[in-house]
Parts: sequence; structure tokens; C-alpha cells
Amino acid sequence: MTNWEDDDGYCTAATDLQDARSICADLEIPLHHVNFAAEYREHVFADFLAEYESGRTPNPDVLCNREIKFGVLLDYAQRLGGERIATGHYARMTPDGRLLKGADPNKDQSYFLHQVSREAFGKTLFPLGDLKKGEVRRIANEAGLTVYDKPDSTGICFIGERPFREFLSRFVPESPGDMLTPDGRIVGRHHGLAYYTLGQRQGLGIGGLADGSDDPWFVAAKDQRRNVLVVVQGRDHPLLWSEGLAASNVHWIGGQPHGLADDGTLHCCVKTRYRQADIDCAASICGDELEVHFQQPQWAVTPGQYAVFYRGAECLGGGPIARALAADESAATEFNVRVADTGSAPL
Repeated sequence: MTNWEDDDGYCTAATDLQDARSICADLEIPLHHVNFAAEYREHVFADFLAEYESGRTPNPDVLCNREIKFGVLLDYAQRLGGERIATGHYARMTPDGRLLKGADPNKDQSYFLHQVSREAFGKTLFPLGDLKKGEVRRIANEAGLTVYDKPDSTGICFIGERPFREFLSRFVPESPGDMLTPDGRIVGRHHGLAYYTLGQRQGLGIGGLADGSDDPWFVAAKDQRRNVLVVVQGRDHPLLWSEGLAASNVHWIGGQPHGLADDGTLHCCVKTRYRQADIDCAASICGDELEVHFQQPQWAVTPGQYAVFYRGAECLGGGPIARALAADESAATEFNVRVADTGSAPL
């Protein structure tokens, strides 16, 4: 399937299609080539841009799975008469429809599948779920498939290997502003808040302070109202750490999980980004949000990314991070007071 149409040389869709044609010829099976670029722009890319324009950092691969691969593609396959779809995701499914991590911990992709419906999973096969990537390459090589040593695909598919700011600037205009420290000192200029993410270190263009400190700078917050990028020096700065998060629109794959404590708290694990180790946490409903408290403070929890919940190998579900809960309330309060003194809204 083609989900993105761009002739600037960065998209690998044309090469991937040729590889698919070659494999289908070797296996003597038909190849159907379908174009879902319009659906992708409407249901995935539009949200991607809106999130960046709002100062958040989205993960389009999650929506691509829910809306395209396990949405319009599954519908198309059923119209062809197919009973199931089989995908190359490194994940597993139990007979009763529960989603499990893939057997290869370095390739597990359950994080990206947590928004898919249980009904769609019931029509899906994950043939690679019990295998490790090395085994898959060996099997493909022994079968004579020319793609056995094809490099892994990484990053967001429609951006490719190009610089991220170069791509995003085609859709979100630059809006330069000041880079400020929490105490209000201007230390540089940014190109536009959309081009930065919390915890970012590279590409800030800031040297050390006048006191001779050479600790690196990190993005700690975005002040949309003032168009200010808040930066701090040193990875251990308290504004970079959170003791929890609030998640919105949480999707539970099998309905609300069992095993809630008497007070309604769910004790489980959470990931706030892909490839992160599981974090012990306690989650409870607070209004329209799920409030999550970590057992240990976590670094650079980023609104727009997804909080995905696990119990052992089972992926329970998840939802987008609405905001982080400060680990050092005194530092956060002091900073917010300074922001409020300028007439801007607290972060």
C-alpha cells in the first residue's frame, strides 16, 4: 500500500513496491497495490500537523496503525475476500484477543499497536511475534528472498532521512522567538516552537554560560503564549523530571483492566516512549483524564507522545500524554510564578 506521495527522493515507497513485486513473483502469488494517501493525509497527517502547531510532539505511527493498517487496509482486504491480514509487526496475540509484547525485546512493537481495536486484532495474524529479527533474516535467506538483508526501516515513514526541521517547515511556517532560562535570561533564539521537543539537546546553538559552565543545554518547556522556548543547563535540572503524567482519551484493548485496588487504582507498568524500559506506576481516573504516578521520577515526559500500559507481557492500552506532573513542585511553582509575573499563562 502507498500511504504517502512525495517525489523529492526521500520516500522509499517506490523501492519497497519493487521489492514486493519481486517477492510475489518468486512466490507466485498475486500483488495488489492500493493507494491510501488521501486517507493517510486526512486521518493521520492532519493530526500530526495540528499537534505540532499546538506545541506537542505526536507519534503518527500509532494513528497509522489504528486508522490505516488496521482500518482502511483491513476493510480493503475483506472486500477482496480475505479472512485475516498478516503483518510484520513484532507482537503476539493470545487466542482470546489479548495483545502481548513480541518475543524479541529489541523489536517489540506493541507500543505502536495499543490504539487498535480488539475486533481488528481478531482478524489479524502476527507471524513474526515469536521470532527474533536474526531468525527472520535467516529464514528469508534460506528461502532465497532477496530482501533478507534489507536494512531496518526507522523513523517516521514520510520524513525519511531528511532533516526534520526541513520537512516540517514545508507545512508549519517558522516563527522565531527567544530561548529563555527559567529565571528569564535570554540565551538564544529558536526557529519556531514546533521544531523542538522536550529533552532535546542537539540543534539549540547555545554555548556555555558566562560563569564558564560547559554543561549541555536541554529544552525543558514551551511557552506558546509568549512564543518562548524554555531551556535549562544540565540533564539533572529539576524541570526535566516528572513524578507522573496525565493521559487523555485512554483506549483499553480489552475494556477496563481487571485487578483494580479498592480505591480504583490500577497498579501496572507504563512506557512514555518507544524502547523505554517498563516503569512501575499507579494509575487512577481523575475527571476526564487518567492520572499516573511513577515509582521513580522520569526524564522528559513529553505531551503528545503516548503513555502505554502493561501488565507483564500484556499490553493493556494507552492514550496521549496531556501533561507531565512535576517531580520538584517547588522548582515548578517558582518557575510558574516567574512566568505569571510576565502576564503569560503558567505551563
